[in-house]
Amino acid sequence: MITSPENPKVKQARALLEGKGRREQGRCLIEGVRLIEEALRAGVSPALVFFVDQAQQNARSAALLEAARAEGAALLEVSPAVFGTLSDTVASQGVIAVASIRRVTLPPRAALILVLDKIRDPGNLGAILRSAEAAAVSLVVLAPGCVDPWNPKVVRSGMGAHFRLPLVPAPSWDAVAQHIGDRPVWLAAAHRALPYDRVDWTAECALIIGSEAAGLSAEAEALGTGHVTIPMAGPVESLNAAMATTVLLFEAARQRRQQDDRSPQA
Repeated sequence: MITSPENPKVKQARALLEGKGRREQGRCLIEGVRLIEEALRAGVSPALVFFVDQAQQNARSAALLEAARAEGAALLEVSPAVFGTLSDTVASQGVIAVASIRRVTLPPRAALILVLDKIRDPGNLGAILRSAEAAAVSLVVLAPGCVDPWNPKVVRSGMGAHFRLPLVPAPSWDAVAQHIGDRPVWLAAAHRALPYDRVDWTAECALIIGSEAAGLSAEAEALGTGHVTIPMAGPVESLNAAMATTVLLFEAARQRRQQDDRSPQA
């Protein structure tokens, strides 16, 4: 059992709590039984799994540890105090994996591209990624200024979407534009725009979402070909970024599903 927080492997893993450490190592932390299970199912093989003794007493987490070992992970038991230096949760399940950040293969055809502009709240970003996966978004592009998608809080909020959804942080708005190509670009706006259910989401297109606080950047506005809004029936002025994104994406998914239902069977 590792009892010192100065153990080299513990220190190297602890650095992954910060963006600099993740960038330097190309790795991230995955905490919790369900998340590590999702990673394994998606073909992500952890290099290390830290665990406390209590995790071995639970049948599900014990099975997880054996599954990780079968995939080649080194299992390292640590004291609760050492584990606490790696975890940023209040009530941890006692297992944390270290894995390489997934390399994304871009889809050959991207029907719907979601671009996120200055989404800085980890919980919001994680929730958006969950919705994007559920709505079958082809590609998610993070424009400059977004929170690191591999921040542990974002990974937890994403509930496994990170391991399956094509997710690309763009180093510049020029890179964002390259991903979008020549498809139309809809900008989410709070007011004075086309209602979201009047947009033809069945065509190849991109949707840019800005933060509720900062709105859309000038760079996003420069790429836009139209604005779309969610009409409010009550006195509420706007929805937060995650909720608004979910509404828009599921309208796109509904239209595409209807189109598929109308398509002649082969």
